[in-house]
Amino acid sequence: MSKKFSTFDLGLATTLLTLNYELIELEKTNPKKTRFVFKESGDINQTINHYWNNEITVSALSFFNNLKTLKNRLYSDNG
Repeated sequence: MSKKFSTFDLGLATTLLTLNYELIELEKTNPKKTRFVFKESGDINQTINHYWNNEITVSALSFFNNLKTLKNRLYSDNG
């Protein structure tokens, strides 16, 4: 079984998706919160630390497109 990383933070989830980390699922256990679950790869923790330290640069267009994709999945019936 592969390891997983999860977060409720939409910005972090969008950044990870933009950096090509694999989004496994969206867990909608609470109507007001969704957990984004990613496959944990070797350097995901380092990437997360860089995110929180504001040390990541991504394409603005890719980030925005991935944000729209995640929001579409959030608000769709089947996630």
